[in-house]
Amino acid sequence: MKILITGTAGFIGYHLSNYLIKRGDEVVGLDSINDYYAVNLKYDRLKTAGIERSEIAYNKLVKSTVYPNYSFIQLQLEDKANLDKLFAEQKFDKVCNLAAQAGVRYSLTNPDVYINSNIVGFLNILECCRHNNIKHLAYASSSSVYGLNGKSPFSTSDNVDHPISLYAASKKSNELMAPTYSHLFKVPTTGLRFFTVYGPWGRPDMALFLFTKAILEGKPIQVFNNGNMVRDFTYVADIVEGVVRVIDNPPAGKTNWDAIHPDPSTSTAPYKVYNIGNNNPVKLMDFVAAIENALGKKAEKQLMPMQAGDVAATCADVQDLVDDLHYKPATKVVDGIEQFIKWYREYYNI
Repeated sequence: MKILITGTAGFIGYHLSNYLIKRGDEVVGLDSINDYYAVNLKYDRLKTAGIERSEIAYNKLVKSTVYPNYSFIQLQLEDKANLDKLFAEQKFDKVCNLAAQAGVRYSLTNPDVYINSNIVGFLNILECCRHNNIKHLAYASSSSVYGLNGKSPFSTSDNVDHPISLYAASKKSNELMAPTYSHLFKVPTTGLRFFTVYGPWGRPDMALFLFTKAILEGKPIQVFNNGNMVRDFTYVADIVEGVVRVIDNPPAGKTNWDAIHPDPSTSTAPYKVYNIGNNNPVKLMDFVAAIENALGKKAEKQLMPMQAGDVAATCADVQDLVDDLHYKPATKVVDGIEQFIKWYREYYNI
């Protein structure tokens, strides 16, 4: 297949691109390379796949020096004219949209970025898919859409009308926009609610990266909600395996969909939403302890109140992923943390 992956300089996009390239698919990666976090990490991810920083320029397609089936273009999703041109020229079979402005906390102070990237940009992707006969659009949503939901584990059949951050609201918006295009224009779309992804080449604003860096530097770590947090930490390789299975299996729609008691995760249109999580939530203090054990060094902890936009606990119900795609993430947190710290020490030469 010829697949467009947006956000390919990002954490999940980097791993997904490498998987599909090595599988033999033709991959075009797209990323704006914004400065939400250090761009050097993004360029270094691209370099491992043979995309040289010196060759990258806006709206220029760069061929990999390592993989003949991989190209990269720096482009913003908001740039509709050049996005239209890319789709028309490249004639993709499928699209996986991972590009988005990430971060719950950042959305509290920079709301405009989320509207532009996550909503306007996503609309442009939908329009390009509509007009270019794309066989399947898979896109990143987030566990944050569950917001104030108190029922656990979180199920895709649950109502998600109570987001508590603009980031979450922007992802919920994607989940409303996509089925509209599936219904009106028969574009197969699948939303992917990721649960706290971690692993090598991870984002510097995420807990594992922040905690590891601080502990190694002998600095205190900030533990929010006084440590009374539970997260369904999901290893990045498990996420990628789930995404690939989704890409390979476009939804067909349900002929027996019940309009009287509607399931929001599916419909008669070719549309579906999945949770991709470990289904094994871990207490934050146990997560910290696992990092301490892997580093062989204790953390100095600063207990902090809950931050605005955060939720106390997440847990993914992945039964539909198991039923439909015969897959369930299974990497243990202690094993995933060890892999991250191994990468961290090698990358920063520590």
